[in-house]
Amino acid sequence: MEWSRQFKLVVSFCILFLFTPLIVNPAFAKSDYLIPMGHSIGIKMELTGVFITNDVMISKDNWLKAGDLIEQVGDKSIKTLPDFEKTLSTMTDEKEIELQVLRNGDSSRIKADGEAMKRLIPFLKDRTEGTGTLTYVDPDKGIYGALGHQIIDSALKSPPLFTDGTIHLSEIGQIKKSTPGSPGYKISTIVDDGDFLGTIQTNSVYGIFGTWNSAYKKVLAEPLEIMHPTQVKVGKAEILTTIKGTKVETFAIEITKVEKDQFHFVLTDTALLKKTGGILQGMSGSPVIQDGMFAGAVTHMFVDEPEKGAALFLEMMREGEE
Repeated sequence: MEWSRQFKLVVSFCILFLFTPLIVNPAFAKSDYLIPMGHSIGIKMELTGVFITNDVMISKDNWLKAGDLIEQVGDKSIKTLPDFEKTLSTMTDEKEIELQVLRNGDSSRIKADGEAMKRLIPFLKDRTEGTGTLTYVDPDKGIYGALGHQIIDSALKSPPLFTDGTIHLSEIGQIKKSTPGSPGYKISTIVDDGDFLGTIQTNSVYGIFGTWNSAYKKVLAEPLEIMHPTQVKVGKAEILTTIKGTKVETFAIEITKVEKDQFHFVLTDTALLKKTGGILQGMSGSPVIQDGMFAGAVTHMFVDEPEKGAALFLEMMREGEE
């Protein structure tokens, strides 16, 4: 399944007039069928404020720590990076500036040198971005699930606190192959920055979940029955993922071990192994299909043996919807 740029332009136009969010009632029973996806996605999350990405000395005796949240500069409230820059621009002659910082749940006032504040901007962020794979869409409820694991901000070393988030169709331009001890990755770009496939409502240990954009209903494939964990067995299976452009392809795997909360597999598709060297960063969330049923989602690779990986049962992943 590949989405053309021409279709994307039509959909983008329709969104302005037809998009209405679907309200999900958690009391409704989960669907027995879901649509497996496998598309590469770009992820954008607007953070709850302006965070410090690295430990930075701001005066002789004071440091800002990675993960600190800047609440105020002087007496001005700070919510975004432009807020910080605008406020700082009015204080260019100040030799000392007082900050209010939230650290580990506690607010405190910290004094910073004026010159140190001017060098602080490269160590600030008010948004986070990433890549991954779209796992499924529930067309009845208008929701989606992706990744199969929680997003951890690489700079903050923690799940990001966010106010808004969106997922976007992305296009794979290049592949950096995996080798033993060195995970490879997909090099991708968002197809249309102003367009989105869905909003992000939850970032849980089972993945990200949210409302699916109803304007994309026409491009969805047929639903598959969800496989119960007790039905997953050692043997042949397939994954759906994207390694070139926006086209979702099917690749052979062999499930080698089934455990209580996950199953292990090895890539057996020679074409995929030749192209990627194994599982790649960005493949998390790729659907796993066995015997025509929707079994789970790829979540991890074994770094020293990149052709081997682990997957989460789909039924378990869906607990993140709640």
